[in-house]
Amino acid sequence: MVSPVDEPRPPRPRRTQGERRASSRAIILAAALEELFENGYAHSTTVTVQRRAGVSRGRLLHHFPSRESLLIAAAQHLVVEQIADMEQWVLGSEYGRTTGPERCDRAVELLWGTFAQPYFWASMELWVAARTSTDIRNELFPAERRLGVAVTHVVATMFGPVLSSHPDFDECRDLLFTSMRGVAMTYAIHPRDPVTEPHLPSWKRLARRMLDIDDADRTTGTDG
Repeated sequence: MVSPVDEPRPPRPRRTQGERRASSRAIILAAALEELFENGYAHSTTVTVQRRAGVSRGRLLHHFPSRESLLIAAAQHLVVEQIADMEQWVLGSEYGRTTGPERCDRAVELLWGTFAQPYFWASMELWVAARTSTDIRNELFPAERRLGVAVTHVVATMFGPVLSSHPDFDECRDLLFTSMRGVAMTYAIHPRDPVTEPHLPSWKRLARRMLDIDDADRTTGTDG
């Protein structure tokens, strides 16, 4: 008698060419992001990414014909994935049903948390390189514009429809982004725990004031 363990397993369905292509692309992008984060722009090349990804030269160049297109796509690939996951988490979590100062404070914390992620540092590597490279600047600027649309939508989801519909919300969001980005850059020379960042209470107060939030109104509701 043949035991269930010994029974032959049905063959796995063969992946389509499109699935194989998507898998290769994801592997290459993950390797490129790691290169940018660990070694910086100057030391991240198609050769080092190819070696880390374990793919052929031809396969890498099929997906990304230039170093610039590869590294820019890598820096933005994870951002898109992370913000999509964050949006779904907000919509399905208890936090997504809070309102007022509780919702505002947590949104500020979540926003600040994104500046401690590897994709932030990968992006900053490219921003610095773009200052002296026309090729990078020409590819990076439109890519950042497209990414900005997606990020803007997710930040509005973090704060919820009531707060994000405030007439000063766009200005508040941009001020938070600018200030947080500047503070985050100091972590390059002074690493520390971002959870204890002393600017965090100030950012929360700024958001509450600009969005006219009454600190005494700590209630829960259906502000998804």
